[in-house]
Amino acid sequence: MLFQRMRVPERLPTTTVSDRQYRTRASDRGRTDDASGDDGPSCPGSLIVVSNRQPYRHEFEDESASDPTSSDEPSSLGTDGGLARPNAQRSITVDEPTGGLTAGLDPVVQETDGTWIAWGDGDADFAVTDDDNCVAVPPDEEAYTLRRLDLSEEAIDAYYYGFSNRVLWPLCHGFPDLIENRPTDFEWYQRVNEQFAEAVSEHADENAVVWLQDYHLALAPRLIRESIPDSTTVAHFWHIPWPTPTTFRHCPGGGHLLEGLLGNDLLGFHVEGYADRFLDCVDRFLPAADVDRTRRTVRYDGRTTRVVATPMGVDAEAYDSDARSTDRDRLTALFEEYGIPQGTTLGLGLDRLDYTKGIPERLAALERFFERNPGWRGAFTFVQKATPSRTEIGTYQQYGDLVRSEVQRINRRFGTADWRPIVYTEDVLPREDLCTLYRHADAMVVSSLVDGMNLVAQEYVAASVDGDGALLLSNRVGAHERLGSHALTIDPADTAGVAAQLEYALSMSAHERQRRLNTLRQRVFSGDIQSWMATQFDWINRVHDKSGRTGGRMDSESDSREPTPPV
Repeated sequence: MLFQRMRVPERLPTTTVSDRQYRTRASDRGRTDDASGDDGPSCPGSLIVVSNRQPYRHEFEDESASDPTSSDEPSSLGTDGGLARPNAQRSITVDEPTGGLTAGLDPVVQETDGTWIAWGDGDADFAVTDDDNCVAVPPDEEAYTLRRLDLSEEAIDAYYYGFSNRVLWPLCHGFPDLIENRPTDFEWYQRVNEQFAEAVSEHADENAVVWLQDYHLALAPRLIRESIPDSTTVAHFWHIPWPTPTTFRHCPGGGHLLEGLLGNDLLGFHVEGYADRFLDCVDRFLPAADVDRTRRTVRYDGRTTRVVATPMGVDAEAYDSDARSTDRDRLTALFEEYGIPQGTTLGLGLDRLDYTKGIPERLAALERFFERNPGWRGAFTFVQKATPSRTEIGTYQQYGDLVRSEVQRINRRFGTADWRPIVYTEDVLPREDLCTLYRHADAMVVSSLVDGMNLVAQEYVAASVDGDGALLLSNRVGAHERLGSHALTIDPADTAGVAAQLEYALSMSAHERQRRLNTLRQRVFSGDIQSWMATQFDWINRVHDKSGRTGGRMDSESDSREPTPPV
């Protein structure tokens, strides 16, 4: 039985683990150019990326057409550049990665001729795959294999909307009261992790590097380890915070998660605090584990897991370039579209509608700002772009309703016939519009109650090419460790303090704005996503060299020397 060796001295919530196996089918200013000569990250073996989200999604363009499964004919390239199923007469479009992790990893996997394993969530995804659920991507280059997992609606509801986002998300962000432990969610989480593990075993050879991403796959590393050659390297990056032991003790099946993650040779977090909390949890809940806090290693079940902290960045060059390509005409058009008076000083918030983002707290601070600064009424507009997220979950629906009602109330209180203090939109904005807002926003407010890293803050800095913006940054996000000294630090729960920092941001001299942004931009560019991936592969190379040849044993003396972190 899985995890039969676990002993837990301190009681954790139990979750039954089924013995049943669930299987799938087989088969300028502030910029530095120090890295200009870098050849990019290098993987020591064939790379297999494993993530919930896929880098490419295929969608039917005409949903009213016939069932795409009615034809056995293979997909082909249509005359409009999209894919078309000849007998079904349906055009297929391909959504490509535009930012974040998938966009950063995509060229790396292309270079290694690797494999990417992910949930196929596009409605035409399986119309273009072969019998093993594989498709070559990108469509015009076919540089690597995308292996898709076909998940049932029940699996998606329980694994993704259930255990992943009703249990692990609130738990890891410090909201144990919001945990919803539904009866079969953990069992489905295990089943889907088994599907991912089996898919990996079909593609991994003795020299492969398996790199898992995020909290959806906590059980998979140990499952993978049990079915691949011992020399294969398994690494994992956890993109959200890790909770304290006091919070983690509320996790259903928490011991199983810890054992699952210790199937990794390398486990990465954004900041040192998260890495240390993970070690604290292992130390408290897995008595058989040997935790070395100095070197951040865990020896368990005959293998060693190295735990590291490497903050993730963004594609700074791309945001810089896209921002420079925008012009004032586009900003004028956006002002007209959203009813913002021309020449208005602009504040900006950009978030998913998630209870971790601190949007109600931000709105309360804006209300306090307008109370204390009547002179800014009619002269300052705050644009809040919000993206609905996980709306199938009641907590998210309630949160969205709260945010919308607060915006309406504040606008009724302070607004006039031709001006609203807060312009709120859930529109899907093209990247050009986002970069236009980033570039011309006088102040960006990131007031998350907790965030693993927060990439929006870094995107704003990279797109602030004119050096005249100000970043208000929560002290509860991972990005604060790198940017906090030159951003304007805020405590999102301190309404008066956030309002005061906004007052300061809008009255700051041009010289100070430029001085702060120059340093922020240097840090964002030197610690961009390419730098992050290079650091990841530096660690993976070292772990691969050691664990791949010694069955998980690492030379403790040589391993104490860490790769040089980005500035």
